[in-house]
Amino acid sequence: MNVSKRAKEIAPSATLAISSKAKELKSQGLNIISFGAGEPDFDTPTHIKDAACLALEEGFTKYTATEGILSLKEAIREKFKTRNNLDYSLEEIIVSCGAKHSLFNAFMCLLDPGDEVILPLPYWVSYDEQIRLCGAKVVPAIPNDQLKIDGDTIRRLKTPNTKLIVLTSPNNPTGVVYTKEELMDIGKAILETDIGIISDEIYEDFTYGIEAESIVAAIPELKSRTITVNGVSKTYSMTGWRIGYAAGPKNIIKAMANLQAHSTSNPTSFAQKAAVAALRGPQEDVIKMRQAFLARRDVIVDGLNNITGISCSKPLGAFYVFPDVSQLYGKKTPKGTVLADSQSLSQALLEEALVAVVPGKAFGTDRYVRLSYATDMKSIKTGLDRIAAFVECLS
Repeated sequence: MNVSKRAKEIAPSATLAISSKAKELKSQGLNIISFGAGEPDFDTPTHIKDAACLALEEGFTKYTATEGILSLKEAIREKFKTRNNLDYSLEEIIVSCGAKHSLFNAFMCLLDPGDEVILPLPYWVSYDEQIRLCGAKVVPAIPNDQLKIDGDTIRRLKTPNTKLIVLTSPNNPTGVVYTKEELMDIGKAILETDIGIISDEIYEDFTYGIEAESIVAAIPELKSRTITVNGVSKTYSMTGWRIGYAAGPKNIIKAMANLQAHSTSNPTSFAQKAAVAALRGPQEDVIKMRQAFLARRDVIVDGLNNITGISCSKPLGAFYVFPDVSQLYGKKTPKGTVLADSQSLSQALLEEALVAVVPGKAFGTDRYVRLSYATDMKSIKTGLDRIAAFVECLS
């Protein structure tokens, strides 16, 4: 049997590959400092785990409604109202097996072969792969010096084939957060067209000195053509629970539910109960995580900027930094490796300095690498020391 052409064209996830390689080296006894994983290092809050245990004890282990249980959809609806000032009916909400699943369903239900999607650079690794799986074309949007796009970007790149634009704020990998004014500028340009929007807001609760804004809240007229995607993975440190959700026009949500019915069926039953507890329960753990990430962000940004040849802006959201390392290209490591690009630099850091980072090439731009500071402060400081020593030995 031969692998399909479609499957052959799928690139492996660079972030998961780096994490996997780091774990493999750790299993060999090497002390790897990993900045690769895109997940909080905190445990899932106790009251959420207790809700899952109670659901299991009560036998809540059977199929549920494909699009999610009623209590979870109601909790999501309440969250949209109170957190985002958005009003969705229950029929406009779907629960999926993670936000990544919601995104995949949305792309599959909106894109046809030949459609174009404006995708701002740099972008999360899975957007590109999911769009191309639909037979659509990615149109990269080069950002400004602040790693953002604006309304003129839309006007410049739009063609008769443009179907969607993907917006991510706070952004992975850059950590940039769009202001309400910036979203309004982008939104006004979109209103001049018939383009739809995928708004990925999975990191909205991790911002520093700024509030994350939904583009639909900024411009309510865009609600009828926007799919807003979110989940509990990042905010509540529930990455392995696989619960994400989306809200949008009723006909699109229905199509996504039909697709889900023939692929995964419902998200895990007792994980849905846990998600209800997450959304409706105490939020103190979220605040503690945000405070910890803020302290870590400041340490890692200052540390990277103190290394000659590395330049790192201070992100206002998520838990990533995206330093420019292009000044190191062309140099040689003590073992003779020439640093030609972000891939070779990341490989050399892992093998020679025992530090795992993700090459910027995976996010569509090769001048950078991504580091996650969703790890403990001691590991961050040790990793910075190793990177500094690595760079100092370059010739």
